[in-house]
This record gives sequence, structure tokens and C-alpha cells, in this order.
Amino acid sequence: MEALADVFAPIVQACYDLSHNWWIAILLFTLIVKIVLMPVALWVQKNSIVMVKVMPALNRLKVRYYGDAETIGEKQTALYKEQHYHPLLSLIPLALQIVILFGLVDVIHRITDSGAAGTEFLGLVPVEAGGISWTMPLLAALSAAVMGFAQNRINPLQKEQSRAEKNTTNGLSIALSLFLGMFVAAGMAFYWICSNLLSIAVQVVCNIAVNPRNYIDYDELEASRRELEELNALSGGRSRWRSWRDPLAKRERADFKRFFGTANKHIVFYSEGSGFYKYFRGAIEWLLAHSDITVHYVTNDPDDRIFALAEQQPRIFPYYIGEKRAITLMMKMDADVVVTTLGDLDNFYIKRSYVRRDIEYVYMFHHMTSMDMTSTIGEYDNYDTLLCTGPHQIAEMRIIEDMRGIRHKNLVECGYDLLDRDLEDYAMRQQDIEAGKDRPSIVLAPSWQDDNLLDCCIDELIGSLVGRGYRIVVRPHPEYTKRYRPRWEALQARWESVGPEELYFEQDFSSNDTILTADVIVTDWSSVFCEFCFTTLRPAVFIDTPPKVRNPHWRDFGIDSTDINLRNRLGKSLALDELALFPDVIADMLAHREQWRDRILSIREGFVFNLGSGGAAAGRYLLNAVLSKQQERSGDSGPSQANHDQEEDHHAAA
Repeated sequence: MEALADVFAPIVQACYDLSHNWWIAILLFTLIVKIVLMPVALWVQKNSIVMVKVMPALNRLKVRYYGDAETIGEKQTALYKEQHYHPLLSLIPLALQIVILFGLVDVIHRITDSGAAGTEFLGLVPVEAGGISWTMPLLAALSAAVMGFAQNRINPLQKEQSRAEKNTTNGLSIALSLFLGMFVAAGMAFYWICSNLLSIAVQVVCNIAVNPRNYIDYDELEASRRELEELNALSGGRSRWRSWRDPLAKRERADFKRFFGTANKHIVFYSEGSGFYKYFRGAIEWLLAHSDITVHYVTNDPDDRIFALAEQQPRIFPYYIGEKRAITLMMKMDADVVVTTLGDLDNFYIKRSYVRRDIEYVYMFHHMTSMDMTSTIGEYDNYDTLLCTGPHQIAEMRIIEDMRGIRHKNLVECGYDLLDRDLEDYAMRQQDIEAGKDRPSIVLAPSWQDDNLLDCCIDELIGSLVGRGYRIVVRPHPEYTKRYRPRWEALQARWESVGPEELYFEQDFSSNDTILTADVIVTDWSSVFCEFCFTTLRPAVFIDTPPKVRNPHWRDFGIDSTDINLRNRLGKSLALDELALFPDVIADMLAHREQWRDRILSIREGFVFNLGSGGAAAGRYLLNAVLSKQQERSGDSGPSQANHDQEEDHHAAA
């Protein structure tokens, strides 16, 4: 370091000759160092801007390959290489400062050893001299805090870091400055203080010379950050340690490992919760009865009924995988066929597999209504097959595909197993249902979107029915009670004076008994009317609240939306300013039950495919799809759907 001291000493001496003060000389020396190193600062500035520029792409990599640290690391390294970002470049200024410090130590000692006037305090080391010399490490730490505060706001890279990263960086800088100030001469500490404070000015100059806003799309950066934050929020805020100790987390890890430890998964069902099994039930039961296939069932619900069913059926393999880890599981999926009721596959968090590209993704509908206004614009784009409930869905899907210029999907004439089961259950229980009723039952069953019945006119509807000899049941959408519990409780409080034998607020949604026992159902835009009307052959009253629209451009398709045209075919539609007619409409429907029965029956006959055997149709298609995948791998052409339909007892290898 003698050589460095020999270089620095004349510069410090020249600064002293100019100012006649050693403290000012050190300040001028620091300024000269910053000027000399300005090209390095600009180099680091450009590198930092490159890093911030790639942050949106990096955030979306983390979303796209969520939970797959190895793949994210590989993609990140490739991205850095492509954009010429050097992760370690920011360490060069610190390394240079340390080298300068070592050289400056000897310079300070030469000055203090000379015995020149005004150099006494310059050479004091706080841990040795004590006293007032301790102000220097404190000032050094304070200068680091000021620098960190400023850099958090003006440094293009540091201001985009997380709070934890900022706190770590600033904490280390403050600690280093304090430690350094304690063990070096006051003159050295003063140099460090000047360096910290002048770094703020250097950053300002760099921002002027290379303005980050000329290179960085901050709107895109914020959008990508929101996507990642929304994804991270799925963890429910649990710390990693608490998650590790959570028995559900342990169970989830075990199921995740077991899922990927199982080879040759031919068919996988993915469910968001226990309530979705009812849509898969018919297909699964048919597969188990007509093949040797093993059903792999992934659910986000640790209490899903599938676990109890699996205890009775050894060919059902259930796995509890939470929402967050399911993102990784689906990205790494290795199966022939994947079936789900989840819309917007590959548009948001749940992606198609990047491990295996030939998986057939099958969408199973959980409603019988339209595909235009209540579906997002690309909700079905990334599925290969849709198991359609009726001809209206096929007609609508083809129009949407042609108008948007997207590939035609495989649209299967399937049916709706849930309706089939409701019909069977209702037929067996109808006499008991009617015998147990002492008055007509009116069920108010709204949806949960904005301005639904419960939020805009429920009191008026209830008030017009109370005292007319009806049993009134208010059955909210489960999502409403979950999201708006205070509103739901306030509604019950307002009507607590009316006894439960006349006005009943339903809390348990595991059964559909109240729906099946209703004489008339009242709703807004909920699809529950289809199941009710087609099962009981009884009418519905539709209140024209603002419609549930997920695609604001649905009218562009020119489709006679099923959600709208059924409203005055299966019942009566009332505008909000016509609610005075509501009790008369109810009375008229009850007085003309047979006419409504015949009318709804005629509509049902052409509305649903394979009425009574929708589950079999779905199961048969899925088995054929699995067999086709197996035969593709073996090089055989495989049987046609028609041939297999005649061989329902054919067994698939599991």
C-alpha cells in the first residue's frame, strides 16, 4: 500500500496547499476521487438500469414458473446474459473504496507523524483515545444513514428493491461505517463521511447523465409487480417457519412428493374445493366402473370429500395441494389427460404444463348457461376439449372462435351429470317433498356480484311476501356470506321479528333440499335457475339487476345469449321499477303450475345433451382420450370413439 500512499500523498498535500486546512484537504481529495471514478459510477448506473428494465420479465418468470426455483434460476441467468446485466458490477465501487482506504491510511499517518499544527485530532483512534473522538464513528454511521435514505429514493435499482432488501443494504452500510470509524484515525473516518455524502451528489449527476426514465417502463414494472404480489398473497401471509411447522403444510409437501413419485398418470382431475366434486362425479364413477384406470385427484381443499371417498375406492388417489403449490404442480404436470372446471387456463396463475406438451386439457362445465357474457374473453382458449352441456354452448363457442380467429376446440356433446342426479333424486323424493309441505315455498337465491338481490331490493321482496301464507327461504350464494358477512348478518337482524317457520335464512349450502322443495325460485343472474327449473319443472322469477358480465364486449359476438333468452321462457323477468308486480307474479305462477310444467319440459328436451346419462358420456369420452394417448405413444392408430362406444367394458391399463 506504500505505492498507493506515494500516489495519494502529493494530491492531499496539493489540496492542503490550496486550502491550508487538513480537513478541507481531505474533503477536496474525496471530491477528486469521486470525479476520477465517475466513469465507473456511470457504468454501474447503466448496469442498474438494465436490471430494472428486465424486472418485469423477471417478475413474470417468477409467476410463470412459480415455485420451481431451479427453472427460475436458469431462465434468470439466460435473461441476464441476453440483456448484458452483470450482477457483481455494483461491488466494484466498494472494492475501489477499500483499496483507496488502505492507501489513505499511510497518508494520514504521515501527516500526523509530522507533528504539523492542527493534526492532533486528525490522528485520534476512538477505541484508543476515547473522549470526543467517538463523535467520528457516530457521524460516519449518520452519514451512511443519510446516504441510504437518499439512495432509496434516487438510485434506480435500490429504489425498486423490497423493503427488506433496502433495510439490509442500509443496515450493513451503517454498521460498516460505525465499525470503520471506531478503529481508524479520525482523518480516515472523515474521508469516509465525505465519501458517503458525496455519493448522493454522484448519483444525482448519474441520473442526469443517464436518466432512468428514458429506458425503464415503470407502468409495466408496476403491473408485473402486482401480478407477483397477488401470487405471493396466496400463502395467506404465513412465514416460512410457521408454514414448515403447519401440519397441513407437512401433508401438502408429502402429497406433492407422492404425486410426482407416481409414474404413468393417465388422468388427473384438478379441483379448487370440495364443492366441485359433484361436477366430476358422474365421469369418475363411470371410469371406475368401466375401466381399470386409476383416478388421480388434486384438490386445494384439505377437507375435500374425495379423501373419504378414496378410503372406499382404492383406485382414487387424492392429493391435497394448496393454491400456491398447485401452481408449481400444474406447471410440472405429467399426465395424458387433465380435467378441471377452472376457467382461464394459462391466462393467470394456473398454467399448462411445460414438462409435457401433449397433455389433453379438458374443461368440464359447472353451469348449463351461456359462454359469452358470463365468461371472460379468453376463458376457454387454452383448453383442448370442452365437455358441452347442450347445443347452445357448441353454437356459441363456434361463433366466438370464428369471430376471434382462434383454433377450433374439440366440443363434445356431453350433457350435465349434476342435472341428471337432481332429476333422479327429485323423482325418488317428490312425493315425500310434497307431503311434508304445509304451504308454498318461495326461495330467494341470488348471485353474489355487485348489485345483486341482497344488496339492492331484498327487503322489498321479502316485505311483499311476508304475511301471504308462504314459506320464504333466503339462500345466498356462499361467496356472498364469505365476502360480506356483516351485510348478511345485518339483513337477518332486520327481519328477526319474523319467525323461522315463515322466513328462513339458510346457512348450510351442502344440501340442495331447499331448492328442490321450492315452488318458485327468485333470482337475479345466478345460474341456479337452470337446475331448479329443469329438475322441478317449476318457474323462476328473474329480477333485472345489473347483469353479471365478465366480458364487456359480449355483444360483439351477435349471440342471442342463453342467459337472457331463457329468462322469459322459464319464468318471468321483472325490472327493478316493476317490483310492485312481484307478489302478483308469484301468485299467478302458483295458480298455473301445470302450464309452466309443460312449457319447461318442452324447453328441456332440446336444451341438454344425453339427458339422464351425462356422466356416462363424459366418462366414455375421457377413457377414449386416455386410450388414444397410450396408442399414440405405442404407434397404433387406436379405436375410434364409435367403436369404443360399443365396447364400454374395455379396460384401460392404469
